[in-house]
Amino acid sequence: MVRPPFDEPDPKDLEVVSIQLGRPARGVIGIAARCRCGAPTVVATAPQLEDGTPFPTLYYLSHPAATAAVSQLEANGQMASFNDLLFQDERLRLEYRNAHESYLRDRESLGVVHEIEGISAGGMPTRVKCLHALVAHSLAVGAGINPIGDRALELATWSPDECACQLTEPTQSQADR
Repeated sequence: MVRPPFDEPDPKDLEVVSIQLGRPARGVIGIAARCRCGAPTVVATAPQLEDGTPFPTLYYLSHPAATAAVSQLEANGQMASFNDLLFQDERLRLEYRNAHESYLRDRESLGVVHEIEGISAGGMPTRVKCLHALVAHSLAVGAGINPIGDRALELATWSPDECACQLTEPTQSQADR
């Protein structure tokens, strides 16, 4: 668990993240969470990319096994269930709003981008729109901050307590790029 400011990612981390994502990593300013083996699990992304594009998603889930497990939750309708819970549970809504505010504080500590001011990620503070962003937030800041991210992690078939990495070293063809 790492919160801003982040240590600059080393070239190896950026290679691994690019492999995980299947594309070049963009705007990575740090590794916010790691697998037990040390591979990146969540990257921290600059609030504004190199080309000037605003990027509201500070905490980005990069680990393929985690991403697949969270995608399965979304495919199984878990976002609708979480939205129902938010509608029914006032305490959960308050905790979720607090998670939103925590997210904004973290991102704004890196710089304010007016186009995304007040916008966090994953649908916070009023709905559940992307479990990947919410799980990434929970993994980055630890349990007890984002209640929906925490609950999604509990339901996921992937666990941060077990390594599920399949590729952490670039292949020769990837290294030659």
